[in-house]
Formats: sequence, C-alpha cells, structure tokens
Amino acid sequence: MSTPRLPDASVSSKLTPALPDAEIILYPNFCDAQQSDRWLAVFTQTIAWRQDWIRIYGRSLLQPRLTAWYGDPEKSYTYSGLTMLPQSWTPALLNLKTQVEAAADQKFNSVLLNLYRDGNDSMGWHSDDEPELGKNPVIASLSLGGTRRFMLRHRSRKDLKYELALTSGSLLIMAGTTQHYWQHQVPKTKRAVSPRINLTFRCID
Repeated sequence: MSTPRLPDASVSSKLTPALPDAEIILYPNFCDAQQSDRWLAVFTQTIAWRQDWIRIYGRSLLQPRLTAWYGDPEKSYTYSGLTMLPQSWTPALLNLKTQVEAAADQKFNSVLLNLYRDGNDSMGWHSDDEPELGKNPVIASLSLGGTRRFMLRHRSRKDLKYELALTSGSLLIMAGTTQHYWQHQVPKTKRAVSPRINLTFRCID
C-alpha cells in the first residue's frame, strides 16, 4: 500500500487559541479526507498494537485503548508505572514524521500511537510532563478516523477550560509551558463513533 503525502502545512488553515500559559496550534485540515482514510488503513494494518496494564492512584488497570511506541533506539518512555521500549520506525511512520516535523518546526525521535476502538476507549486527565520529555516539550498529535472531544483544563485556575473537536486529518501542536499549566483528556462518549488513531510525536532526551 502506498503511503499518502500530506500538503504543506503553510497552506492549511490554522487556529491558535488564546489560552494563558499555553502555546497551542491546530491545523484542522492538515490532511484531507482521502489521505486521512489511507493513513488510517496503513496504521490499523501495520502497527503492533498492544493493551497494557498501568497504575493509576495505586490501582492496576488495563488501559482503555490500544497503544504502540515507535522511535529511535533506546528512546524508551515511562508513564503510569509502564515503560515502553521503542519498536523500529516503519517507512510510513518516517514519511509522516518528516511532514509533521516541518509543520511543528521541531525534530522528533519517537511517537506514541493510541487506537480508540469505540466510544468506550478514552484517555484520562494528564499532562505530558514526564522527565524524559524535557522542560518545555513540543507534542504534535495527528488524528485519524472518528472525531473525539479533546478537553483542556488549567491546573490552578479552575475557571479556565477549553475544548476542541479533533477531526480526522487535524494536527494539534502543544508547546511552550502548556504541559506545566494545563491537563488534557479524551473522554468516553455514548455516541456512536468510528475508530480513531492518534499519533503523538515527541522528542525523548
């Protein structure tokens, strides 16, 4: 299966929510519907998906989604008591990484993939602030498939909340002090929703 190429991000529409203590950019149409469907098929079929146990508030739970970790050699990632060792980059992931790097103006050496099979799969409140991500990490997240709510809340200012609809083909970039001051989640939904894959590109120190 050939891998699709994304358009130059400079010609895509761009949203920059004016949130305090955050640097967030959203490209709603980073790739079009046909390209998104092709990427979704590629990664559904070629990624080695797994479902791991994690520790949340002292309890061991199965993650409510499937995940995979790919990256440069020795770039492991630890969160919620789970250490993921990188699998080798696939040609499709390298193709996509190059294009996302151009949009984010940032080099990445790893990617965490999440597969939300239906509305019961989710991601709880958290920040991407693990030590190996560095002081002010740049996280670039591409969404493919079903639209899901992406919610943000400020850590100390409880009145500050924000929500985005991450549609298929959208690219969300979080940078600067975002992870210090904000948490985010993808909540469960009772609505019928198609499977969704998101790829969160990162740089591990």
